[in-house]
Amino acid sequence: MRLQQCLPLLGLLLCAVGTTAQQGEELEGEFLVEISGTTVTITCPLEDEDIQWELSGKTQDTRERKFIIKDHDSTPANLSCSWGSTKRQLYLNAKVCATCEELDALTVAGIITADLLITLGVLILVYYFSKGRKGRASSAGDSRPRGQKMQRPPPVPNPDYEPIRKGQREVYAGLAPRAI
Repeated sequence: MRLQQCLPLLGLLLCAVGTTAQQGEELEGEFLVEISGTTVTITCPLEDEDIQWELSGKTQDTRERKFIIKDHDSTPANLSCSWGSTKRQLYLNAKVCATCEELDALTVAGIITADLLITLGVLILVYYFSKGRKGRASSAGDSRPRGQKMQRPPPVPNPDYEPIRKGQREVYAGLAPRAI
């Protein structure tokens, strides 16, 4: 029982350690790519400031840790940043859009909330307008009588499910549960 109580705590601990390890890996060896409109900003994973950038084999004149490509045309490119003998490479295949709008999380949450409220409003309207039509007879020409006036026919006898008669009990006596 104590093991079952500790499992959620163990799961939470493993998630926290895994997230911390992933964040450490991101800081050590991964490029950070940010896209805004047609501008692509790449941050080199190397910590130094005097970084040499190459874009598709051509040396760039910037020495900063962040490399900004303005008016990127969505063509794939090989990008590398180096400092001394350490070199990191990145294959950039970023799709950019000049006419796209960026949405923050609050805007998306507002759109979803508004959609749910409108759907709930339509649901309530349909419920209240259909509430009064329950007792009315339909004009579809249904000649079948409805309600309690109609009697049910007797059930069809099924020989497979007949009740056990007094004289037949010994036939079923061998079906008692057996002890194992």
